[in-house]
Amino acid sequence: MPRIKMIETDQANCQVKNLYQEVENNLGMVPNMIKAMANSPVVASAYVNFWNFMGKGVLPVTLREQISLYVAEYNGCSYCISAHCALSKAAGLREEEVRDGRIGQSPDVKTNTALKFVERILETRGAVATEEVTALTEAGFSDEEITEIIALIAFVTFSNYFNNATGTANDFPKASELVAS
Repeated sequence: MPRIKMIETDQANCQVKNLYQEVENNLGMVPNMIKAMANSPVVASAYVNFWNFMGKGVLPVTLREQISLYVAEYNGCSYCISAHCALSKAAGLREEEVRDGRIGQSPDVKTNTALKFVERILETRGAVATEEVTALTEAGFSDEEITEIIALIAFVTFSNYFNNATGTANDFPKASELVAS
């Protein structure tokens, strides 16, 4: 149940209305999460801008989505799990790749190395060992990619915490229960 109000378009100021238009142009909708974040136009704008900037980075959208899925699962954010299941499929991930992202594993060695690093970042709150960063480099990740992985973890964690704290109502197709094999 939502714990804070959503700012609907007819209640939004000009800045928020412009932001909603940008989001709708990109997603075809304005998610409830953005409407809740719009209680602070600064937060909503920062969120959308950060997402847009991450899309201009070097990490492939499929890896970004698998990382987002795993972080959302780890943080128990059903809103973000549903959102990223939908976004992952739109990005071209197959069902098994979505599931693998959710459980933090992949048959692809490079992707699996990234997901294991994500797990360690979450477990240690960022206090990973040098060897864990070196493992990413040895798997073929550049310093730029490593930087983006860490930023993405923090970004998705923010949205997970926001939605968990505010009880954002899910407006994406509900993700199926995760069944590990």
